[in-house]
Amino acid sequence: MTDDLLGLGDAPKRRPRASSGRVSMAQVAARAGVSGQTVSRVVNDSPRVDPDTRTRVEKAMDELGYRPHRAARALRTGRSQTIGLVVTTLATVGNSRMLQATAEAAAERGYALTLVTASNGVAAAFQSLAEQEVDGAIVLNEASAQVATTQRPRGLRLVVVDAQTDAGFVAVHSDHAGGAASATAHLISLGHSTVHHLAGPVDSFAAAERERGWRETLVAAGLAAPVPIRGDWSAESGYAAGEALAAASAVFCANDQMALGLLRALAERGRRVPEDVAVIGFDDVPDAANYRPPLTTIRQDFTALAHRAVDALVAEIEGADAASGPVVVPTLLVERASTR
Repeated sequence: MTDDLLGLGDAPKRRPRASSGRVSMAQVAARAGVSGQTVSRVVNDSPRVDPDTRTRVEKAMDELGYRPHRAARALRTGRSQTIGLVVTTLATVGNSRMLQATAEAAAERGYALTLVTASNGVAAAFQSLAEQEVDGAIVLNEASAQVATTQRPRGLRLVVVDAQTDAGFVAVHSDHAGGAASATAHLISLGHSTVHHLAGPVDSFAAAERERGWRETLVAAGLAAPVPIRGDWSAESGYAAGEALAAASAVFCANDQMALGLLRALAERGRRVPEDVAVIGFDDVPDAANYRPPLTTIRQDFTALAHRAVDALVAEIEGADAASGPVVVPTLLVERASTR
């Protein structure tokens, strides 16, 4: 039976497909009409490729389903194209959002991401990453406090999120102090005689910076700074702080999760927000707008934070100009019903 009898005589011709095996650079070169060396330069992101030629090669790679062979490229470049991410926990909103944002930022730069938890300490996490021959590592938040006192494997490049600047690594962080200052100034502008603070853990860089911004803003306004009530970032600790903060007229919480717990505790004590107590948080978690009432908060840009951290690390890895000081990502006051 012919194709015409089957109704397929006028079917469009199909483009020949690559074999089921791994597509080679030679196949990409033949499809793009260039040399194998040119394909290699495109794969290794060399600047010595004409933009039109690069586009043609990338189109051929896409059509054939070509994927660079990571092990072979590592042998050529001496790099694994893999970076590590060190965390102590993924239970906090900030860490989980940073994990996703960092994975996306790394992929955009052509790097794979390996996650290591510091459950046995940062030194063990560093050793694990060294054994996996990563090109560098990003250390997040709570784990950052251990970096200064931890000996790391020779040659392991580091970017540390939320840490004091140190000569041995690049520090990247949100403007915690500036965000806290904005939150405190906002509450002062509403006529409150002082602002109480539900602070984060004592060993946290972010918590210390937010406390500093709060305190300095009160002092600059000539107002007394009450003794902070300290939590552990969890909603449960915010709820537990309710008794101590029930008589306050304004509270700046060091994160949104603690603010959530505080809102519940205040409601149970018959304290209305914002009529009796104005409450403001920090982070702008996705659910903050759906708290009751919707929460005024300081927005951290986790996507920008992750991209700046990855960019700084890749610059270290690839020998580009590295940041000479801390990289600070701006924050933003988001006003909602909890302070109106």
